[in-house]
Amino acid sequence: MRLSGLALFVLVLSHYLILHVLYDPAEQDASWIAEIRWSSTFWRVYDWSMLMLVLFHAFMGMRIVIGDLTRGRPAAILRYALYGLAVFLLIIGTIVVVTLPNVVPAG
Repeated sequence: MRLSGLALFVLVLSHYLILHVLYDPAEQDASWIAEIRWSSTFWRVYDWSMLMLVLFHAFMGMRIVIGDLTRGRPAAILRYALYGLAVFLLIIGTIVVVTLPNVVPAG
């Protein structure tokens, strides 16, 4: 949790600095994201890494909360449900980042 928190701090801070300091937010619209940001494999990997770290960090935190608040069979059921949800969101997030086409919106 400490390592994922530190990695998230670095990724999110650099994400913020890049998108709000280096690039003018007034120029960022859907076509800019499609043409500039999502056309690069680097940015897709960067965003996917941030998404996976957020999922890992959040679900490990929830696992600790479940362990603190429940015992026995309910704890096991909640943990398995949590793991199932984590795997589902990991798969869906990966599919979105990998298969999202570089489409520039009309208008």
